[in-house]
Amino acid sequence: MGKDALGILVGGGPAPGINAVIAAATIEAARNGLRTIGILDGYQHLVRGETSQVVELSAEGVARVQTTGGSMLRTSRTNPAKDEQSLKNCVTALDGLGLRYLLAIGGDDTTSGASKIAAQMRGNLGVVTVPKTIDNDLPLPDDAPTFGFETARAVAAGVVASLIEDARTAHRWYLVISMGRKSGALAVGMCASAGAQLAVIPEEFGNKELRLEPVVDTLIAAIVKRRAAGYDHGVAIVAEGIAEHLSPESLSELEGVSRDAYGHVRLADVPLGSVLRDAVRKRCTEIGLDATVIPKDIGYELRCVQPIPFDVEYARALGYGAMRYLLSGETGALIALSHGRAVPLRLEDIIDPATGRIRVRSVDVCSAAYQTARRYMVHLDASDFVEPQLSRLAAETNLPPVRFREMFGTVAQLPAAAS
Repeated sequence: MGKDALGILVGGGPAPGINAVIAAATIEAARNGLRTIGILDGYQHLVRGETSQVVELSAEGVARVQTTGGSMLRTSRTNPAKDEQSLKNCVTALDGLGLRYLLAIGGDDTTSGASKIAAQMRGNLGVVTVPKTIDNDLPLPDDAPTFGFETARAVAAGVVASLIEDARTAHRWYLVISMGRKSGALAVGMCASAGAQLAVIPEEFGNKELRLEPVVDTLIAAIVKRRAAGYDHGVAIVAEGIAEHLSPESLSELEGVSRDAYGHVRLADVPLGSVLRDAVRKRCTEIGLDATVIPKDIGYELRCVQPIPFDVEYARALGYGAMRYLLSGETGALIALSHGRAVPLRLEDIIDPATGRIRVRSVDVCSAAYQTARRYMVHLDASDFVEPQLSRLAAETNLPPVRFREMFGTVAQLPAAAS
């Protein structure tokens, strides 16, 4: 078999727009006389040296898939560089498929794996990656979103809007747990777009180890402030990444929770919503606050929805740009868009030397975008601890004003003494 083929695989979680990347790359490959081999299930079969789980893709066959959700090649979270043998098997299998080029569509882990394969192939296989994640946590230029994020945010905003109305109708609070392992971008985007009352993200706590109490107090403070304003309902959105930052003491009952192939705690197995619900209910009882609190996860239902036009166009441009990069004879880069142009980001330049993985982009809590979003959230601030507002807030609980200030002053980042 001659080296006349492009291989395409998808790793990590699905994101709207994957099929648009596949379609654009396949069509461009065909226009340049290349076959396209779709590798099923990411690296899952390659790490065992298997080459049978592939499909031949044609320009005609992918012509109408760009607007569909999911991944026509499926996906997996298999780590190709888990050990030396797995990496060797991948290299051997890719060589056996007669590939001249490999396009890996994925997030930080898929990209990190592709960089190791590129290094092993020593220029014998052109490797390029396209960033995909609804978490929006990859270091792209010009603060560009990752493809799939805008679709996920748009769909999630519709769900949250319905929950806001349900909360108002039924006199309750929803604690919505959103996807976002390393970044709170999706949680903030959902909150701002739907007009929810609060988004709680790891970045606002400095991305450091957390006790459960500050997170709970932030939620309770919003409930109290809404009560004082005459509202007994609301929606708070919590990024799932909060779970990764909670101290072992806070999540001691979750010891032994399963981890994925990259060593990450499977956040889907961490009942963060239930943990927070129970803690909020307990604290409400302690301070004499009557509130109905319901946890709700929003995440998996966002990953395979039909992409909005923005992500279709965006993903198609990335697929085309990835092929032009490979056809130019280059290898070892992640393709991003900057000022309307496809630009290569060298994998070695975006790898964090401390971790050996792609650097993570977190929410910049000092940015105008975040500060604007936060301005419309329900948080306690210094003005809430000045009379008569302090007494109004405390009156919603069984706490005297001084004790209320002691309990909630920390989450409001007040000075030690009243100003």
